[in-house]
Order: sequence, then structure tokens, then C-alpha cells
Amino acid sequence: MTVLHVTTTGSDRADGSADAPFRTINRAAQAALPGDTVAVHEGVYREWVNPPRGGTVDAPITYQAAVGPDGRFEPVTISGAEVVTDWRPQPGAEGRVWITEVPNAVFGARNPYAERIGGDWFFDQVNTWHTGEVYLDGKSMYESLTLGGVEHPEVTPGSFDPEGSLLTWYCEVGDDVTTIWANFGGADPAAHEVEINARTFVFWPEATGIDFVTVRGFTLTKAATQWAPPTALQEGLIGPHWSKGWVIEDNTITDSKNVGVSLGKEASTGQNEAAAGPHGAKGGTQREREVIQRALVLGGPGAGEPHPWHRDHVGSHTVRRNTIRDCEQAGVVGHLGAAFSTIADNHISRIHVKRQWHGAEVAGIKLHAAIDTVISGNTIHHTHRALWLDWQAQGTLVRRNVFYASTAEDFMVEVCHGPYLVDSNLFLSPWSVKDMSTGGAYVHNYFAGRIANCTEHQRYTPYHMPHSTAVYGVSNILGGDNRFYNNVFVGDGAAGERTEPGAQAEPALASFWSGAVDMDGVPGQATFVPTPVGTSQYDAYPTSQEYPNEHGSALAGPRLPVWIEGNLYADGAEPFREEPTALVIGTSPVRVDVVDAEAGTVRVAVDHAGDLDVVAPVTTARLGTSYQAEMPYTHPDGSDLDLSADVFGIPRDQVVPGPFAASAPMTRILAAPGPARPR
Repeated sequence: MTVLHVTTTGSDRADGSADAPFRTINRAAQAALPGDTVAVHEGVYREWVNPPRGGTVDAPITYQAAVGPDGRFEPVTISGAEVVTDWRPQPGAEGRVWITEVPNAVFGARNPYAERIGGDWFFDQVNTWHTGEVYLDGKSMYESLTLGGVEHPEVTPGSFDPEGSLLTWYCEVGDDVTTIWANFGGADPAAHEVEINARTFVFWPEATGIDFVTVRGFTLTKAATQWAPPTALQEGLIGPHWSKGWVIEDNTITDSKNVGVSLGKEASTGQNEAAAGPHGAKGGTQREREVIQRALVLGGPGAGEPHPWHRDHVGSHTVRRNTIRDCEQAGVVGHLGAAFSTIADNHISRIHVKRQWHGAEVAGIKLHAAIDTVISGNTIHHTHRALWLDWQAQGTLVRRNVFYASTAEDFMVEVCHGPYLVDSNLFLSPWSVKDMSTGGAYVHNYFAGRIANCTEHQRYTPYHMPHSTAVYGVSNILGGDNRFYNNVFVGDGAAGERTEPGAQAEPALASFWSGAVDMDGVPGQATFVPTPVGTSQYDAYPTSQEYPNEHGSALAGPRLPVWIEGNLYADGAEPFREEPTALVIGTSPVRVDVVDAEAGTVRVAVDHAGDLDVVAPVTTARLGTSYQAEMPYTHPDGSDLDLSADVFGIPRDQVVPGPFAASAPMTRILAAPGPARPR
């Protein structure tokens, strides 16, 4: 097992030793064998790291920032951008507009200023945005569709940074050069660092099946990634590209044009066939079902094709303790390839903040087929939607996450059949959950926002054999089959009030709601009737005692029952009509406040929680089995759930509603991950 060294003063003709380091990370990747470590020393490396091989489960190949004498990672940046210095003033623009010409050879096979963003479920079919970007001192500027928008910029509606949206650029691509015009807001580019996207990827294997790679301790930034729907190759600034066993940890991942981390799909199973097909062709939902079936029967070892979708070949990744920000589609995305993975203790923020375009894949984390995937301890804020589980959330655990400042909602679960567990989370945005699924168990959470629920009788989606990718069946969404046990719901004092979605959210939300009761980003007739904070959203569903009298319709079966017990409702929150043990009080004994919105810290204030009514503990046996998959609620390894500790890890000596133990400290801070250092 060898340590290969890389420095900005090294040589790719050297041997990679400490005394004769390589110059590029790619040269080290060519030499690295299973069990080796590539130690990258301080500096900026402008390259696409394309590892040609992986390691093994016992001997992964590790790429990491070198550890300095202070015990911390040395500052190492791997960038997909290039610096441009030869800007000149546009004649007659009075210093407002600058122009440069970049040789097309800089970009290789894919010129980001010729490549348009688009694909399945990308909503903007009129405008022609590019995957390229311009950065002023590391901050991305806003593309203009016309030169006039550079000469006379206007604020982008809905942008999180209205003033920043006045820094604009425009491009035209010729046979030999790409011309870029930019408005730097009065700044002289000679006095600042100006960069442009030059590469699609920063750390990404071109081949599939590059297994067991660890990437640790870097700043990974500025990639010209394409839109990444579940029915196409899902490009990310970093990702395993249909492989197994990657560990992506302790990195800062920023400024991907679309996706930061992709754990998702490869290209051969489908490539935007719905968007590319003629009018009247198969829709995206049918194409997605086809993608799943194709993935299950891929060529496999020795066939020269990607391996089939099976836990022996794909998934089982770990993404932890990263800071992920300023990506316009998603912080983490993955269809199929995120199965059996863990996404934990990441700080994800500023996702979809420019708001120049939109689509149905926008979230802090957006996963399809998150089978036995654990999503825990993450802090996600200042996004459109924080966490979105779409299709086949089965055996999924959503635990101890903090969500706030979402302009749509904190959690959306769409056309999934479960079972999935949502426990000990803090939902702090005005809209907490959009539930368009069945089979969910919500236990010991803190809800400060509303829940929306609706059925989906037109779309049929798969469910699987327990802890497997094998398809067990397909069904539409009847609604119900949910459990709400031992949660705290804190309203805003508006009991009985029916408000439009987003009424208390940021003004930017308004431009993305198509109506008062539409599910944003969802095809078809996905609507709901708004209700106050609490579980009264489920009043139309039967209890288990009422369920035998549900007859259903010709299109769908009966609405499934709900189980709702042991919840606390305060400050106007309303319970389910038949909750047998609802505790309704005036003022909540638990308050959660955001302390530092940008840093991702919240303060939890617990007042006399020990005086709350003791409620029954929640166990695998009590939760029963989900209706469609007929599967119990367990850990991914099939063992019974352990809900004996609260969000802080404190044992629940007495079981009370909410994510905090009765003996929890009066005040405590929950903070997002800090600066990266070796673990």
C-alpha cells in the first residue's frame, strides 16, 4: 500500500514519492492501485479527476487532501473552471460591459457555452440557458439570454440575491472561439479573479464500475454539469457513476451548474427519451418504469456494459460531513444508484437560489429508489425543497435532520409505497411535508409547518422485495397507510385557518406555485385542501376500525387507514378527528429557533418537558407492515428499530412527544458540520 504525493510544483514524469511528487491528481490516479492513498498537497488543481480503476471493499483507493502539521487538511481546491484575464472594455459601453474571447480548444469535447440545459422534467422549454458559468471572485454571475441584458441588467424575479443578479454575462460560440460579454457591476476584472466553467466534471469516472473509492478533505468546485433527471445520465460535480462503495466525506462541494453529488443513473438505460421524443410519444412516467426494468437486466461482468442494478454491484455509498452549497438543481441526486447508501451529517444550503429556471428535480437532496438508504443528521436550509424522495422509498430512514428556510417544503415524498421511517427530525419551514405516498411512519418529530396530502390514482410505481432491488409489484397511490406517533406540532396560533401554500414563506415562492392547492413540481392533478399545522389533513382517511367499510372506486381501491396517536398539538395545531390520545395545549413547552441562518445552527429550548404526558414507545412491532410491500419497519439490515435515544442521542428514560427526551437540557444548540479535518 503506497502513498502517492501530488503538489503544484511536482512533475508528472516523477514517481509520486514524497521527494518526487506528481503534478496532477490524474497522473496519480493512473498509478494508484487498490489500497493506495493519493495525498494532494496545498494548492489549486484545475483538472477533471477521472479515476481509471477502483479498489476493493478491504482496500479502497483513497484520494485526500494531505494532512498538515496542525492536524488539519491542507487547503486543496480541485476546480472545473479556468481563470480568464484578457478582458477588454466593450466599445461604447462606458465601462459597464467587458468582453473576452476564449479558444474553443480550452473546453475539449463539450463546450459549456454551446451546451444547453434541458431534459426530462426540465420546465423551461422556451429559454436556452447554458451549462457554462462566469465567476467573479468565486461568486457565480447570472446568465443573460441577450446582450442587452448585460448592457442593462434587471433583477431576476425570485432570486435569493437580487443585487447579485445584476452581475450578468452573455455568450456566443463561433467556429474557433467563444465570446463572452460580462457586466461586473462596475468592477475592473483586472483587479479581481474571473473564472469560467471549462469542464463538465471535477471528480467523476468516465467508466462505470469504478468501485470503492474514497474522496476526502477537498474543496471541489465549479462544474458545467447537465440537468440530471431520473431518466438520463445523472451528472454531478462529483459522483461514482454507477459504481459501488464510494465514500465522499469532509469536503466542501460548491457551484455545480446543476448537481453537486450524483449517486445516480448511467446513460444506457435511458437518456431523456420523454423530452426528446415526438409529440404523443410515451410520457416520462412510463419511460421511468422502463429505465428501472432495463437497469435490472444490464449486461453485467464481462459483457462490456454496466453491471445490473443489484446491491452486489451498485450503491452502498457514504456521503458524510460535507458542506454542499450553491448548486442550482440539487445538492445530492440519485436514481437507483443511491440504494443501500448513507447520507449523513452534511450541511446543504443555497440550492436553487438563482431561480432563473425550474424543474421537477430541484431539492437539497433528491432521490429516486432510495431503497434501504439512511438520511440522517443533515442540516438543509435555504433551498426550494429540502428533501424529496420520489418513487420507491422503501426501507428508507430519515432521522435527526434539521430543515428550515425551504420555499416549497422541508420534505416531499412522492408516489412511494413504503415502508419508510421519518423520526426525530426538526421541520421548521412554513410547509413541513407534502405527502403523496403511502407507508410512512412519522415518529418523534417536531413540526412547525403544515402537511399537505393527496392521492395519485393515475401513476403506477414499483415496490420491491424487502431489502432488494427485485420488483415485487406496481400500484397507484391510494392514500393513507401512514403512522403519526409521538410528534410535536407547533402552530402559529391560526387554528381553523386555511391558507395558501407558501403564504408565510419567502416571497420568491409565489412564482413557483401554479395555484392554491397544486403540488409544485408534480405532474397530473396533484391537489390538496390546505389545513392548519397538525394531522387534521388526514381527516378524510379511515381509522383501522373504519377501514372495513371503505369501498373505493373503479379506478382505485379503498383509501387506506391511518394510525395517529400520542401527538402533542400546541399554538393552534389541530389533531386528526379520531386521535384517541391527542394532547392539545395552548403554548408549546418546546421551542426551536434558528440562531444563525447561514451557518446552519438552531437553538432548542425545552421547558418542563418532563411534565408532559408519557406516551407509548414506538417499536417495529407496533408499526406493523406497509400495505403494498407487506414489509415491516426495520433497520436496513432487517433488525428491529431502536428509537430509544432522542435527537441529541440522550436516552429516552421517559417517552414523551417530540424529538427530545424528557431529561434533555433546557437549552441546546444543534449545529451543521464545521471545518473539515481528518477523523
